[in-house]
Parts: sequence; structure tokens; C-alpha cells
Amino acid sequence: MADELATVDAMAQAELVRRGDVKPIELIDRAIARIEKLNPQLNAVVTPLFDKARAQANSPTLPDGPFRGVPFLLKDLGCHSAGDPYHEGCRFAKNAGWVEKTDTYMAAKLRAAGFIFLGKTNTPEFGTLPTTEPAAYGPSRNPWATTRSTGGSSGGSAAAVAAGMVPAAHANDGGGSIRIPASECGLVGLKPSRGRLSWGPDYGELWAGLAVEHVVSRSVRDSAAILDVVAGAMPGDPYFAPPPSRPFLQEVGANPGKLRIGITTTAAGGAVKVHPDCATAVTETARLLESLGHRVEESYPKTLDNNHERFGHVWTLVASSVAAVLEGWGKRVGRPVKPDDVELHNWTIGEIGRSKTAAQYVEAVTWLQGDTRRIVAWWNEGFDLLLTPTLAEPPPPLGQFVSTPSDPLAAARRTETIIPFTPAFNQTGQPAISLPLHWNKEGLPIGVHLVAAYGREDLLLRIASQLEQVRPWANRRPSVHA
Repeated sequence: MADELATVDAMAQAELVRRGDVKPIELIDRAIARIEKLNPQLNAVVTPLFDKARAQANSPTLPDGPFRGVPFLLKDLGCHSAGDPYHEGCRFAKNAGWVEKTDTYMAAKLRAAGFIFLGKTNTPEFGTLPTTEPAAYGPSRNPWATTRSTGGSSGGSAAAVAAGMVPAAHANDGGGSIRIPASECGLVGLKPSRGRLSWGPDYGELWAGLAVEHVVSRSVRDSAAILDVVAGAMPGDPYFAPPPSRPFLQEVGANPGKLRIGITTTAAGGAVKVHPDCATAVTETARLLESLGHRVEESYPKTLDNNHERFGHVWTLVASSVAAVLEGWGKRVGRPVKPDDVELHNWTIGEIGRSKTAAQYVEAVTWLQGDTRRIVAWWNEGFDLLLTPTLAEPPPPLGQFVSTPSDPLAAARRTETIIPFTPAFNQTGQPAISLPLHWNKEGLPIGVHLVAAYGREDLLLRIASQLEQVRPWANRRPSVHA
């Protein structure tokens, strides 16, 4: 028997609690039942926290926030919670039985909003791949087709939300890791502007400012309302995005006006092949936008064609960061991380990071900052949004992102072929969103990608809400669903 709560978004579940129609413990028990039923097929949740969640749901001190009693899952990377296991998809941390002592600022804000954490979701080791197949926990499986990838690095969260386990789940994005799994699992994936959410208290920034926190959700309004409760500068943040003029939730349903939207389906100047299904998703969305009165024209920042050089500099930052992560885990656990402790892909990236000099790191940062100025200049020419595919292909089969001793960077090269569109906007810090507006003939979801100027999440939420109204996706269900 289907659980009707599996199709109800977070705001609606919170409203049920406010009206007294259900108690928090009822929401939690039913979400746990859905996870127990579906997780053996999907491997989305790797660390259940069910007893703790039930205790919180029954507690008289459960915060009376806007999402009081609503079940939620944390990706096991970035946003850690006090007293809970935290492994970053890494068997070294898993074997050490690592448990975090504190909440991050984001976890604390989610708790204060009333969310109850049911567990931790699967993620590729250290979040470095666009698929969720860590050696530590095994692959997450896409509820639309269980032989396919969920995307990454927030793939466990996306699978859980798409299957109806929970209405929304934590995610983060250093090169597309909110938008990639949103595209592959048929969800809303908003990457906020750089500095919109705090990484504290552990970090001021991650991946040299490429990475940001947020969620994956089934509705635009959930993405907006959750952003309202987690956004905002915290003490010690090195920088922060300009505060919105009003709550993000008020942008949902607001008139976006008549927008000028650039469109491209070309990746890396044609060097990366874009699957026809992904191009079709964009061209159909362009026609839909035109029918709504927006002006759509073939145009995009031409510097985006220089993708290979951009990836080279980004990988300098990522490799240096992975090297630091390996050093950090060694210090936490009390012994150095060795090659056999982590996946070959990440050990190789870490070795590359160790080989980089400080001068090379600064050179990469400087080049990317200059390229950012060239990219964002396009928005100053009178464009409001850029429309692209989220990915260059539909959800790929599992097992394609594999490195071997003879080719330890095979997974990295495969990554470049599927995500030519998303990483540039981690570099620029601009907000971007993937929307589930297309399904191909195989029934696989294909996301479309919209990018706004820095700080303009308001505009993305208005246009996303307009598209959700005229081409709703709420009633679509994957084959594995509660």
C-alpha cells in the first residue's frame, strides 16, 4: 500500500503538523518505514539514525520552527551533526568509526527550523565524482532505473527524495553536485550564490570557494523555504552574499517579468558531445519560455568554450584540496592515510595536489578569477538568464567512473564528458538551478539548467516557479517509489 506522505512536500508536511492533523512522531515513523522498505533496492541511506530521530520527535523541546517534525536526511559530506557518524564516503573514516562532536552551522539551523535527521546519505568518497559509487558503501541506485547512476556527489540524497523516503535532503555542490543528481533523479536542485550559506564553524570556504551547501527537493517552494532558514552570514565567515530584499519563499509565484534569456546546447565549443535528449530538453524549454512571453536567443559567454583549460585550473584547486583532506583525516584519526585506505582515484588526485606548488595554486586562482570576469560580463550585456543542459547525457549506467592502476585518472576524464556545463558557475559563484522538465523515451529524467547573475536567486526562483506551474512534475513517479 502506498504511503500518501511520500508525495507530500516538506512545507505541506509541516502544515499537517501545525494543524494537528499528524504528530511529528507519525511523520518520522512513516518516513522510517519508507526507508526500510526502499533502501535495500537503492542504497541511499548509509547511516540510519532512527532511534535518535524518534526520541527527538517525541521530545517536548522539539523546536517550533517552520518545519517542525518534518523528516530530513543529511548527506554524509559537509554538514555534520553532533554525536553522529561522519565518513565522507571514505572507508578510512568508516573503519575508524569516526563520530563528529558538533553540529555545523547549517545542521544547527536545520534543527532550529524543526527538521528531524533520520540518517546520513551515500556520497562518493570526498565528493570528487559525479556518481555515487563509493567503495566504502557501494553504489546508490537511481529509482527511475536501478542500473543507472544517481549522479553525485549528492546522489544518495537525490535517490532518497526521488523515491519518496523524505521530502527534501541536504546536498552540496562543488562542480555540480546538487544539480547533477537533481537532473538524474528528476528533482529541483538549486545551487545558491557563493557565500549565501556558511561553511562554519569548521571552514570559511571549501575547494577555494567552489563549493556551496543547500538541498535537493521535489518542489520549488521547498527549495526556497529551506534556503530562508539556512541562509545568512555567520561570525567569522570570510565573505557573504548580499542579503535578499525579502524572503526567498515570497519569490515563488511572483511574476518574473519578461526576461531576456540566452541559450546554448553546445559544450566546450563542440569538443564535448551533447546527447540529443539533453539538447531536446533545452530546446523544448526554450519554446515553453517563449510561449510565456520571454525573449530567448542563441547566445552565451564565449569564454565557456575554453573548458579544457578551465578544468585544468579547477583540478589544481580540487587536487590541492583533496591532498589537504587526506592530511586532515590522518590527523583526526591519528595515523597517516595510506594508498590502500582510500580509492585509487582520490589517492592519485591527492598526489597531484601534493605536487603542486604554492605559486601554481595562486596561478590557478588568478586565472579562474580573470575568467570569471570574462564570463559574467555576458550578463552585463542585458541578459537575465542563461539556459543550458544540466548534463551532456542522460543518467549513465553504473560502473562507468572507474580508475585502474594502469589508468588512475580514467574516472576524472570521464567526468569531463558528462559535466561540461555546471562547474563554470561554481567558479563564478553564480546561482544556478536544475529543473526536471523533460523525460526521454526510456523514462529517464533530463534536467535543464538556468543560471542567473550573482546574488539573483530571487530571479531563478521566480522563473522556476513559473515553469513548475505550466509544466508540473509533482505527479511523476519513478519505478521505485513509496
